[in-house]
Amino acid sequence: MNNKMKIVVIGGSGLIGTKVVGNLRQRGHEVVAASPSTGVNTLTGEGLANALDGAQVVVDVANSPSFEDKPALEFFETSGRNLLAGEAAAGVRHHVALSVVGTDRLVGSGPGSLSGYFRAKMAQENLIKASGIPFTIVHATQFFEFAKNIAQSSTDGSTVRLSSVLMQPILSDDVAAAVAEVALGQPINGMIEVAGPDRIRQDELVRQYLSATGDPRKVIIDINAGYFGIEVNDQSLVPGDNPRLAPTHFKDWLNRSN
Repeated sequence: MNNKMKIVVIGGSGLIGTKVVGNLRQRGHEVVAASPSTGVNTLTGEGLANALDGAQVVVDVANSPSFEDKPALEFFETSGRNLLAGEAAAGVRHHVALSVVGTDRLVGSGPGSLSGYFRAKMAQENLIKASGIPFTIVHATQFFEFAKNIAQSSTDGSTVRLSSVLMQPILSDDVAAAVAEVALGQPINGMIEVAGPDRIRQDELVRQYLSATGDPRKVIIDINAGYFGIEVNDQSLVPGDNPRLAPTHFKDWLNRSN
């Protein structure tokens, strides 16, 4: 699909959105960076019809401003319904959404965990599947940039308590490149997985990050720590068979960034 298209990127001013917008503009497409800061609000519907007018593809990389159960569910359901209704009215031919590898495996834990957020992401995915609009859902693993947040969430004084669950993290630039590639392709009415090239245990990921940034905190393994309070095993956060593997290694990113 080399013809110039109008592509609307919802969440176009965020970490991934800005990269997707830049990537698609470099390829010569007409790209609308849609977010509340540019006058497009999927929660209220403000500016949505105008942004979607004439669009062939919509890429949704917006994220809930809250990770708490109820606000996250309200965000993804309200935003999803408004967006998909607008796309149907505008005749959009491909809906691309960014989600998380293992979303369906991360919904089982209770209050105080991040499970409610993943239940909200599942609700978003189910709306997309039921919409009748051709779609592709991109499941990405955790971003390299999340190492800092993982450390912060698990810090107790000068100690970081983490489970040694297996991960296969990916650079945000590589996620954006994969999402842009999918947006220019044909909808598959299904899901693809993208991941980094290397598997690494969560405690080691954070240990390497802290070392590279000169952070003196000490990482210790706590088998009960889970992942943001979610019970996990070595299959929870890694992709299944035949994911699309990104090129950037975590150690190379650490060396470049610090």
